[in-house]
Amino acid sequence: MTKQLLKGNEAIAEAAVRAGVEAYFGYPITPQTELLEYMARRMPELHRVFLQAESEVAAINMVYGAACTGARVMTSSSSPGVSLMTEGLSYIAGSEVPCVLVDVMRGGPGLGNIAPSQADYNQIVKGGGHGDFKMLVLAPATVQESIDLTYTAFDLAEKYRTLVVILLDGNIGQMMEPAELPPMKTAFGRNGYHRPEWALTGASGGRAKNIITSIYLDPEVEEAFNRKLQEKYARIRENEVRYAEYETADAEYLVVGFGTSGRVAQTAVKQARAQGLKVGLLRPISLWPFPEQRLAELARQIRGALVVEMNAGQMIDDVRLAVSGNGRGGATPPVQFYGRMGGMVPLPDEVLREIEGMVRGKAIGSA
Repeated sequence: MTKQLLKGNEAIAEAAVRAGVEAYFGYPITPQTELLEYMARRMPELHRVFLQAESEVAAINMVYGAACTGARVMTSSSSPGVSLMTEGLSYIAGSEVPCVLVDVMRGGPGLGNIAPSQADYNQIVKGGGHGDFKMLVLAPATVQESIDLTYTAFDLAEKYRTLVVILLDGNIGQMMEPAELPPMKTAFGRNGYHRPEWALTGASGGRAKNIITSIYLDPEVEEAFNRKLQEKYARIRENEVRYAEYETADAEYLVVGFGTSGRVAQTAVKQARAQGLKVGLLRPISLWPFPEQRLAELARQIRGALVVEMNAGQMIDDVRLAVSGNGRGGATPPVQFYGRMGGMVPLPDEVLREIEGMVRGKAIGSA
């Protein structure tokens, strides 16, 4: 394969097409609109379904309906649009139907602005709706990683009958980088592909009546269903943790960041290493399941950790839990935070300054 210069949003859309997505439902909102625009052209070319809904609420419920047939389905949106989808996400989780959501994050709260942010971490990683459910959340840091994770997301969704979210900030959606596209899979729903047994087939399905629902009025039945979900989530935790490391083998200090923050932090770690500081980077790729076990292992060798995010501090809670009591002699390594908010992106020099402060034992804090 040869590399092409690809824009993040459009690369994700083409990766989904090549993964065999059969239907896309969405509503325009910056900074993910290019993804929807690309699908508006590409899906009809391949005789697949594209529909611009009247709202994000309508879009996610269209996804829900189509996913019940066993089709490969996706939607995309950005922060306030995803907030509108949360009820539908909970219905989908409660019905155990697979689908893919792309969230290209922007500044908030409220309508905020169209600048890149990472303030959807809690909204997505901690549930995205009511009830005891989880979504498998993948956070790319490059256009190539966005392609690869999107291509994989549909298989993961079907393997576990769950929601899979590609969570990226507006920087990655808007940037252009050389990247390779994967091969085109046979379009699902055609050429002998059989729908799964749980899927709805309609009157012409030729089999016994089947119902997909998320309502269980008997509390004992509802609890049994919730236990089933938790067992599935335990399997996902066991099998689907993803992360990247840089210079951690001899690291005495650790920087943790995802997406663009992780990418910026890696440059800062390189600069710190040039000064002789033993600093490493852990970049979580799966935000849920979170790489807590690897962080606990690294906690045994480090003197401190710095979490870098484009928000007021959301992933930091998961980092603190992972390292708590796992340091030398059962201690907890100190965890510091550096964040930029409202669409501001941290610069490598800023993160380097925080690393230097951490090594000196002096917390500097957010800008």
